[in-house]
Amino acid sequence: MKIVVIGGTGLIGSKLVERLRAGGHEVTAAAPSSGVNTLTGEGLAEALDGAQVVADVSNSPSFEDNAVLEFFTTSSRNLLAAEAAAGVGHHVALSVVGAERLPDSGYMRAKVAQEKLIAESGVPYSILRATQFFEFLDGIAATSTDGNQVRLSPAQFQPVAAEDVAAALADVVLGDPVNGQRELAGPEARGLSDFVRDHLAQKQDPREVVADEAAGYFGAAIDDRSLTPGDNPRLGKITYKEWLAL
Repeated sequence: MKIVVIGGTGLIGSKLVERLRAGGHEVTAAAPSSGVNTLTGEGLAEALDGAQVVADVSNSPSFEDNAVLEFFTTSSRNLLAAEAAAGVGHHVALSVVGAERLPDSGYMRAKVAQEKLIAESGVPYSILRATQFFEFLDGIAATSTDGNQVRLSPAQFQPVAAEDVAAALADVVLGDPVNGQRELAGPEARGLSDFVRDHLAQKQDPREVVADEAAGYFGAAIDDRSLTPGDNPRLGKITYKEWLAL
């Protein structure tokens, strides 16, 4: 099978490319650095020639509200149009669990807009919605730090290892289009503040984590349903402690 991975050099994309190639598939890791730019359309037609599946795991270089919306809508329109012209039979996209439940977040609004474009494109598709990655726990702490304190909501949080995200995406890529969404979460659910407190302790980071119900999540108010999946999600196999040991 010929598969094109948009964002194929990033955290998730590189792991997905490796898995698919190990399975004997012809995989193109497409990114601006390899001459494929979804924002401008450069190199798309050539990259998609003969491809049966396209997996879009690209991410916006800016998380500013207007920039992130522009990235996901423009890149998705260009990519989906190129797929339709090339006769691609399956569009796979990585999205975020609970995106529609966080309208205060410009990033989440952009992901919802991207999902809508995919659903309305006419290209058979599958969307994998994942919870936050273990790999971004440091970033969450950094954006919530004030002096020596990290103020975070105690709302339920169920992060997943990037390796498990790549494994789930590989299964979606090699399966039939579902023309809908599937969810992926980590194997453990705990309060966000508890998770980050343990993470910083493991790193011997002296910052104090304070549980604050009024604390937002990248600017959005959250509760126990905001960052956790619905019924019967796929669960990752790698626990937080196992991830630390990798």
